[in-house]
Amino acid sequence: MAHQLIDLTNADLLPYQAFLMTGLRDHADAFRLSVSDEAGAGFPTKGTADSFTIAAVDSTTGRWQGVVSFARNGDTREKLRHKGLLFRMYVSADSAGRGIGRALIQAVIDRVRVLPNMEQINLTVIASNERAIRLYESVGFIAFSREERSIKSNGRYFDKLTMALRL
Repeated sequence: MAHQLIDLTNADLLPYQAFLMTGLRDHADAFRLSVSDEAGAGFPTKGTADSFTIAAVDSTTGRWQGVVSFARNGDTREKLRHKGLLFRMYVSADSAGRGIGRALIQAVIDRVRVLPNMEQINLTVIASNERAIRLYESVGFIAFSREERSIKSNGRYFDKLTMALRL
């Protein structure tokens, strides 16, 4: 299944939310967000060089396969602008294992590398999400922090890892 990567904008809010909601419902334990957190939320990024969302779309059917967002830290804080956050990464279950996640992450890395004064990309991941952690490590992210009991959902606690890629 071939795919193309496209930039999403605020105009894509409704299909973006519908796609992400599927992940939040079907894989609730893999996200820090809940369905109720996302309901009524705005688009996650600004559509600028340092705040963007990318979708992987099936080249034949036009069906969304995955999404990822990136935003530089410190819009108004000069001392934080050397780093940014990769977030809201989701690949649909029927597209998993086909290189979609890797393509999305690599697209973010490639775009961020050319931004002025960018030194680091951070992300957070649920510590039990071993498949995602292996993917992030395979492109160079390294875990540097673990917060125990970071997330509580339906009476269960989940640890969170923070990972970084030095550019």
